[in-house]
Amino acid sequence: MARQRKIQTEKTQTPQAGAKAQPGRRGAMHSNSSLLGEPRRMKMLDWFQEVGSARVRDLAEAFSVSEVTIRQDLERLESEGHIVREHGGAYLKSVPQQVRAMALHHLVNMDAKRRIGRAAAALVEDGETIILDSGSTTTEVAMNLGDREHLTVITNALNIALVLGAMPTCTVHMPGGQFKAPTLSVSGERSADYFKGLFAQKLFLATAAVSFEAGLTFPALADIPVKRAMIETASRVYLVADSSKIGKTSFSSLGGIENIHALITDNGIRDEDHRAFTDAGIEVIVA
Repeated sequence: MARQRKIQTEKTQTPQAGAKAQPGRRGAMHSNSSLLGEPRRMKMLDWFQEVGSARVRDLAEAFSVSEVTIRQDLERLESEGHIVREHGGAYLKSVPQQVRAMALHHLVNMDAKRRIGRAAAALVEDGETIILDSGSTTTEVAMNLGDREHLTVITNALNIALVLGAMPTCTVHMPGGQFKAPTLSVSGERSADYFKGLFAQKLFLATAAVSFEAGLTFPALADIPVKRAMIETASRVYLVADSSKIGKTSFSSLGGIENIHALITDNGIRDEDHRAFTDAGIEVIVA
């Protein structure tokens, strides 16, 4: 019998102006009120690298600081060459060129990600319906599905849709939603709504970080609703994550590791982490 997954039921969305952040709440958002200076700017940069842009008021609410402080942080990030400020917010400097080139932003540890992609694709059988989350590792999964027959793929990643949509025996479906340039994907509540009433045999889920304390975490809030909807739709959930992400935490939480059935990672995983996942009832596949 499949292990039951616990999914947070509260809805998470980007903080709106006037909404009070809840520093002590575990789950949708970690406490960031204690972040000062450089640590806060590093988390803000992670946010930009995940979403592409952000408004001053949303960052102020998320980090529990004043808009004046956020503007000072943005000035610093712009002076360092990371972002471009505009009225009311800023965007990642590399976004225009990246989108024109259809290139993903997160392209580190690619050797490990390619091995993970091959191992994950080997689990996909002809005729299945699968979900591919956005990201560089899930893109590697897609790149290894060229010999599958009568595959149905649901993905929120534009680049994955273009790769698999060129296969005559593959049917690709995409949700709507807000476009995220760094991951060439769509996200948000509208994307999540698309998955209602659908069923897939397998989900290949991406994450920014995974730990036993914080669970599956991400740099920003926009992806949380659609990732929850993907998990609810799939019969079996595979987390595809290179070993550098294990034991790390990011800004916003999807939920605990009980949301996944299996972890596909590389041989850099530590023995103690391998045992901890196995002891928790999660299959570990080392690529």
